[in-house]
Amino acid sequence: MARKGRDISGWLVIDKPAGPTSTAVVNKVRWALNAKKAGHAGTLDPDATGVLAIAIGEATKTVPYITDALKAYTFTIKLGAATNTDDAEGEVIETSDLRPSDDDIRGALGQFVGDIMQVPPKFSAVKIDGERAYKLARDGEDVTLSARPLWVEELVMTDRPDADHVMLEMTCGKGGYVRAIARDLGQALGCFGHVQSLRRVWSGPFEADDGLTLEQVEKMARTPDLDAYLRPLEQGLSELPELRCTPEGAARLRNGNPGMVLASDVEYGDECWASLEGRAVAVGVYKAGELHPSRVFVQS
Repeated sequence: MARKGRDISGWLVIDKPAGPTSTAVVNKVRWALNAKKAGHAGTLDPDATGVLAIAIGEATKTVPYITDALKAYTFTIKLGAATNTDDAEGEVIETSDLRPSDDDIRGALGQFVGDIMQVPPKFSAVKIDGERAYKLARDGEDVTLSARPLWVEELVMTDRPDADHVMLEMTCGKGGYVRAIARDLGQALGCFGHVQSLRRVWSGPFEADDGLTLEQVEKMARTPDLDAYLRPLEQGLSELPELRCTPEGAARLRNGNPGMVLASDVEYGDECWASLEGRAVAVGVYKAGELHPSRVFVQS
């Protein structure tokens, strides 16, 4: 049965409040826009705030490029206690009276920068034999997760309000868990730690400060006023090179066939996107003057 709603495409950037899940925000936005299809680029924990980029319609095909892009977080770690969820919602499982100095903290941050291996929190959406880790953890099962590679471009201390708290900023790639950084930093310092507050400042081309609040979304729901905040689908492709194509090439690409694109400085085998009159036609691999499409966009 076909899903009801409008065939519209684009991105709506939300400044998510603490409380709702990312899925709940997507559902609210889809209802408010009366859109057939919606998804988000990168889950935020319920207690986290900040940029949640919602893809509408054909823009959902560009979600992987936002998910893969760099993103930045500001967060506060509470020192002296570890929790079973690695955030303030969990149960305290270990404590320490030790409090590191500012220099100790700055000195420890280096081991979490660059290419690192990170074990996700037990209470996370990582799947184990088809089951979400958080479900197994809630059921009291012993959860063992493997370390995963993560690129951390920057991790700096921005403030030390008091002995029990430290504020940090991190820029990282796909798949990073701030809660795991807090846990591992606390262990490295010998004092334990967990995330007390977390905000995603930006994700790829999208910034939290430019996002709508849920109150604004509700106020403008089902009106042209909300449509005006939709950003072009093409913003989800900003990390890829753009190649212009001819009308003939666009027609071939839309049918799933290789299409001619105009000369550029991209190299053979590069992933690119093709446009006609500024609108995305397809994403694919460049080969000798043609784009071989992997995703095709049907924009009204």
